[in-house]
Amino acid sequence: MNPKKIFLKKIKEKGGWVNAHTHLDRAYTLTDNNFKYSYYPLKKKWYLVDEMKRLATEDDIYYRMEKALEYFLIQGTQAICTFIDVDEIIEDRALKAAKKLRKNYENYIKICFANQVLKGVLDNKSRYWFDKSIDFVDIIGGLPAKDLGKENEHIDILLKTAKENGKIVHVHVDQLNSIKEKETEQLANKTIEYGMQGKVVAIHSISLAAHEKNYRYNIYQLMKKANLMVISCPIAWIDHIRNENLTPSHNSITPIDEMLPEGIIVAFGTDNICDIYKPFSDGNLWIELRVLLEACHYYNIDNLVKIATVNGLKVLGL
Repeated sequence: MNPKKIFLKKIKEKGGWVNAHTHLDRAYTLTDNNFKYSYYPLKKKWYLVDEMKRLATEDDIYYRMEKALEYFLIQGTQAICTFIDVDEIIEDRALKAAKKLRKNYENYIKICFANQVLKGVLDNKSRYWFDKSIDFVDIIGGLPAKDLGKENEHIDILLKTAKENGKIVHVHVDQLNSIKEKETEQLANKTIEYGMQGKVVAIHSISLAAHEKNYRYNIYQLMKKANLMVISCPIAWIDHIRNENLTPSHNSITPIDEMLPEGIIVAFGTDNICDIYKPFSDGNLWIELRVLLEACHYYNIDNLVKIATVNGLKVLGL
């Protein structure tokens, strides 16, 4: 038996890979000068990318996105979702590059765009660029932790905007592998509050695995009630630094081995590619999937195929 060969054959039969989460506008931005930033904590990197964004031209961004997209096409990818930065630093340059990319590749691959609100959505400047991107993007993107202490207000704006515009929502939550984080629970409750069941997707949700078993399974039931779907980005988080908090033994990976049997829809994505967030990541989808299945000790081939194909289409609203 050759599990990899069987898996890849089934992927092809389903039309190809679906990369449900990435940041193509930042791909290949690693340099000799900024490589040192790779060691910094996540929340500091949110600001360290400003230097690169400020200097990037529309052509620079387009070239990076096209180069990454071509690699995914070589791998046999049928659909992809990329977040694009929209804020006062990058202004509309990533939006313009994205429009060009969609026009040039619409006959070769389905591309969904989401707005990355790296400056939050609450202050006037960040809200201006958030609003300016709404008509173009397919998916409303969110990062509640950026508006620290006002996460509920952040999610309110995302869901209200999505509901008014008939769009789905993808939100970065529970990224720090910490028992202090309960953002997946927060997002699920807000999804129910706004009647957005089946239209909201949690990206990452790795902190769930740090909580005790009863809490985890209560949240899985809440997620089912909200029909909250999940995207796992294994390589993006397998490197999470250790800490001294006492938690159940676990890997810093979305606990798909528990979610799938509970009926939660899980997709996957590559997240960042060759930048200060993930300097060694090259966007290889098989390696990404391999890390996921090994870290979660999950070997059901048919369900892994669903994660990499049909579930990806579902979370993208396709």
